[in-house]
Amino acid sequence: MRRTGTIIAGAVVIIGSLAGGAAAYGELGLPELDPALDRASTETDPKAPAQRDVSKPRRVLDRVVQPAQRVERKVSVKPAPEPTPSVPPAGPPLLSPGDTGPQVRELQARLRQIAWFYGDVTDHYGDQTRTAIEGFQAKRGFEVTGAVDQRTLTRLEEMTVEPTADELNNVEPDPAEGTPLDPRCLTGRVLCIDKSSNSLRWVVDGEVQVALDARFGGNGYVTREGSFSVYRKSRDHVSSLYDTSMPYAMFFDGGQAVHYSPDFAANGYGGASHGCVNIRDYDEIAALYDEVQLGDRVVVYWS
Repeated sequence: MRRTGTIIAGAVVIIGSLAGGAAAYGELGLPELDPALDRASTETDPKAPAQRDVSKPRRVLDRVVQPAQRVERKVSVKPAPEPTPSVPPAGPPLLSPGDTGPQVRELQARLRQIAWFYGDVTDHYGDQTRTAIEGFQAKRGFEVTGAVDQRTLTRLEEMTVEPTADELNNVEPDPAEGTPLDPRCLTGRVLCIDKSSNSLRWVVDGEVQVALDARFGGNGYVTREGSFSVYRKSRDHVSSLYDTSMPYAMFFDGGQAVHYSPDFAANGYGGASHGCVNIRDYDEIAALYDEVQLGDRVVVYWS
């Protein structure tokens, strides 16, 4: 019994000593043990469990799990679309559909000068005028309204000239006005072609029956001057040399002929022929073709 009590008492003394020692360690202000030291001791301890090498694959159940691989993805960045420029709004209308008066007539005459209006000019702002203005505005990036504001009118005036009295009254100008007829054109039936005035006049016994705009050869192709006669007519002729349409062709010297030219009608004097006499008025050349006979004379000259 005494031995048992002695053992218990000794255990109490040991526990108390340990507790007191820990307290004394703290009271003395000594640093706490570094956990790394404990970890280092474990790593150097041959009895400590071995650390797994994470770089090596390990088998989980029946699969081998490889270390994760870094995947790089290429990302394409599309450039942002260019902003669409806004169309400036139209100003207050100066002339619009339904209007009437001399200002409308002048408007139509100016539009006709640049081939946006066809036919006779009038005092009425109708569908044809509206359509012409819409096309004119659209081509220049203006707001399309079909009505004339100050910006539209200003741009139109910059591209045209003040209409003449003949233009305002639908009087067809004589392209050869003021230029004399060649003496060879004063008798008989003659296609009188003046290269100075770019004109063809159909003359019967010295009287001009009709006058038309004409275009001649260029870029090394010359329309020959002289006195000739019509030796062949071909209503729907197509050039075998240039594969071009030559409606209402009246041949007078080899392959040179008077004929209608779609290119002359579209581009005016911006182009030239391969030596023929081009006419751009389709209706007039069609009527002239029916009038001219084989053997009628052709005179080409400079006035």
